[in-house]
Amino acid sequence: MSPLAQTEVSTARQGSAHFTSAAYWQLGILAILSLWVYWSTLGHLFDQWWSDPNFSHGFFVPLFSAFVIWQQRNELLAVKSRPAWAGLAILTVGLVLLIVGQMGAELFLARSSLLLVLAGVTILFFGWSRFRAVLFPWAFLLLMIPIPAILFNQITFPLQLLASKVAAAVLPLFGVPILREGNVINLSSMALEVAEACSGIRSLLSLLTLAIIYGYVMDKRLWVRWVLALASVPIAVVANSVRIIGTGLLVQYWDADKAEGYFHASWGWIIFVVSLLMLYGLHALICLVWPNKAEAYE
Repeated sequence: MSPLAQTEVSTARQGSAHFTSAAYWQLGILAILSLWVYWSTLGHLFDQWWSDPNFSHGFFVPLFSAFVIWQQRNELLAVKSRPAWAGLAILTVGLVLLIVGQMGAELFLARSSLLLVLAGVTILFFGWSRFRAVLFPWAFLLLMIPIPAILFNQITFPLQLLASKVAAAVLPLFGVPILREGNVINLSSMALEVAEACSGIRSLLSLLTLAIIYGYVMDKRLWVRWVLALASVPIAVVANSVRIIGTGLLVQYWDADKAEGYFHASWGWIIFVVSLLMLYGLHALICLVWPNKAEAYE
């Protein structure tokens, strides 16, 4: 190669290196500015994870997303970066939603805007191909955002009624006379109210999050991951119904006071462990009926 050609190649490489360095500097500055803009929003989000048991699973969501990205880092680096100005438009929309959410005191809107900002930054600096490569961990971040109160109430009340109906249908089979009035189950010695905390929404959200994590870690087949994620909903409903049935049996055949003390509080953890065992049992059954041939040949 001639000296002139070597000089041109060297110059091109230096220019590429300077561009990459400049791009990462811009990305770093933008990350710092974004953190500053979202500081109060993230602070309130962390406080809700800590204080609200319904959304305590939120701590694990960003950690798992970061784990997925780290695990796939080699594949992500192999995807060619093609920065797209469309990312700037998405970034702008995200910031506008943040402003609107803060002005209207709409926490869900302000928190959700963070996902648009992350998507916009990714597309702006790395392109659509890189964003598609991180689509799963990005979409998983939705689970860290608490459901709006209006939607939350629309979900919890039907779950309360469903759990009450199931318990009212099963308890008489064990010789427990009951009279159901809405979400209240009247026993001979006391009335059991299936309150919001007993609706199963807490175990449903946590189990859905863990089902997705479990499916991703334990099985490479996409359809199995979908089945496990979708199955978490009926599993949570069944497990919560078992909790209410168990409480009714406790009142009828042991001590009514026990239903409101330590045993009632510990039922939540016991039933959640049962839910995890049911999820594991479903996965074991799937592997037994439809073995993973890809892993068998490894």
